[in-house]
Amino acid sequence: MTGRKILIVDDESSIRDMLRVALEMAEYDCLEASNAQDAHAQIVDEKPDLILLDWMMPGTSGIELARRLKRDEVTAGIPIIMLTAKGEEDNKIQGLEVGADDYITKPFSPRELVARLKAVLRRADPQSNSSPILVNGLCLDPVSHRVTINKQLVEMGPTEYRLLEFFLTHQERAYTRSQLLDHVWGGNVYVEERTVDVHIRRLRKALTVDGHEDLVQTVRGTGYRFSTRIEA
Repeated sequence: MTGRKILIVDDESSIRDMLRVALEMAEYDCLEASNAQDAHAQIVDEKPDLILLDWMMPGTSGIELARRLKRDEVTAGIPIIMLTAKGEEDNKIQGLEVGADDYITKPFSPRELVARLKAVLRRADPQSNSSPILVNGLCLDPVSHRVTINKQLVEMGPTEYRLLEFFLTHQERAYTRSQLLDHVWGGNVYVEERTVDVHIRRLRKALTVDGHEDLVQTVRGTGYRFSTRIEA
């Protein structure tokens, strides 16, 4: 399998089945939702690599869900391919204007779908998420799932690893505990905000090699940030 998760959002089960078979044959992992509400819950919890989103659905339409996702910082970076029977140019423009990355008009062949999906994933992740992240001797390697400081292996738990990965890819910005819960734990998981403090302490303890714990800073009245600029 590719390790990439694709969320299929369509109210017609036959369409979802067809898409799932095509994607699984291309070695993608598939998630499914029949409406916008279920889709949003899975997006926040599962963090799919791409969303195949039907334009016309009962209740909240695909276009409305796309607009909501692109407005929310937690979900804005997830690529979206709109699926629709609407072929007119103005509808395509509307779909792209709300932030969709591509637009496929039904009917389409599974081969076309997979090819377009691969192209969108490449554009969305040009350096691929496999490149090590290096900051002041601190290195996180997503391929080996290892963290080192000045080439010395650092042991940490899976939650601390996810926290560090998020901080390294979102440096110099303060995040509240609630925002960190959404980004790292997932919005539909009930975890108390003080749990964030516990894992921040564990992360700092793991980073004590050569004083790197100071990179994870407390922002009074807000929460935490990762910064190479040490506060006086």
